[in-house]
Amino acid sequence: MSKLQITWVRSLAGYDRDQRQTIKALGLRRLHQSVEHEDSDTIQGMLHKVRHMVLVSPIPEGPTGKKGA
Repeated sequence: MSKLQITWVRSLAGYDRDQRQTIKALGLRRLHQSVEHEDSDTIQGMLHKVRHMVLVSPIPEGPTGKKGA
């Protein structure tokens, strides 16, 4: 499964309580903070709700195989 990097880029001032709670539920605490999440339907729904306040970029997956091989 792929991972996403989510960066909070726009202030919550003037937005509804549910959008504030969504930012908090994503694990974002400070403006310009980034977090990583697995891409899932739940995360996609949360991102859709706050799409105007966050930047989302995919994290490329490393090569497959065992570590150190």
